[in-house]
Amino acid sequence: MDSVRIGMIGSGFMAHTYSEVVANYAQGGTLVAIAGGSRAGGLAGRYGVVHEPSIARLLARDDVDAVVLAGPETVRLAQTHLAAAAGKHVLAEKPMATSVAECDAMIAACDAAGVRLMIVQTQRFRGVHQRAKQLIDDGQIGAVKQLRLWSLFPEDWSVPVVRSRPWYADPEAGLFMSQCAHNFDLMRWLAGSEARRVFANVTSHGTHGLPNLSTVAIVEFANGAVGQLWVSLELPGATYPDSQFRSQVVGERGLLDFDGYTHLDMSSPESNGEWRRIWTQPPLDPMNPLDPVRLGSFTGQVQGFIDCIREGRPPVVTGADGRAAVELCQAALLSARTGQAVDLPLAMGTA
Repeated sequence: MDSVRIGMIGSGFMAHTYSEVVANYAQGGTLVAIAGGSRAGGLAGRYGVVHEPSIARLLARDDVDAVVLAGPETVRLAQTHLAAAAGKHVLAEKPMATSVAECDAMIAACDAAGVRLMIVQTQRFRGVHQRAKQLIDDGQIGAVKQLRLWSLFPEDWSVPVVRSRPWYADPEAGLFMSQCAHNFDLMRWLAGSEARRVFANVTSHGTHGLPNLSTVAIVEFANGAVGQLWVSLELPGATYPDSQFRSQVVGERGLLDFDGYTHLDMSSPESNGEWRRIWTQPPLDPMNPLDPVRLGSFTGQVQGFIDCIREGRPPVVTGADGRAAVELCQAALLSARTGQAVDLPLAMGTA
């Protein structure tokens, strides 16, 4: 396949992001058409592509090989079924879906249709995170034993975001799952192992009336690593420095300290226990869909999607990866409700 011809489903902030990447950054892909949402016509006009009046019309096009699902996770399952039935490869935003059962149905639909299913986990493609993972994989700090990840945001930012997107107020998914799908995926990826037990508190502390904006969780992994997650989207007025995607990793013989938007530091016996700066992330604006530095990780994600289709190989971030992040989110919510640790995989009926 010379070029993967891509249709965009959705027209909001993330659809604008992916349209820009496909049109101007990724190689081997072509943006063909956009459908879905009140802004689809304007977005299509911006990129000089076809605005289809319906998702069904877009999926019926013979000149579309693959689609990006950039809308809410509440419609992801239905859109995946439609795309797979039309023979289109699927790149689905995170969280993959609102439950493990929905994730399983998405995987089954794409497998049955023989199309690729890739899940967005753009933090894996950030320069800081890729370099940290490479250090771990190269044995620079030895086997991972402990991890601590945190993502902290001020209430003044998160509460208006939730209120502008009604599906974010869902206590069973919402902003909790949208954010923690990032964090749990990173923790699992860095640990290099599947999670086996989760103990969590998921609550809200503010007077805003919104559910599940603060989380503390302990995750035990099959390889013996233990991770701690702290997420809060209701800090008063400000946040701590370098704390949007902060990670600390303890290995058998060294330490890593990094934030996805700022820096990567390492301490090892070779440095006599001193910290040294491995890499500094160039500044980016996470709220600007056209910021070229921000788009670096999205370009890596989309390029991986295009390449797996052209080369006929599995995607870098699979449906199973997306499912694992959703399962960890569900397990954390279940643990918070019951006050008990929850074993993984989740039993049928709880997923």
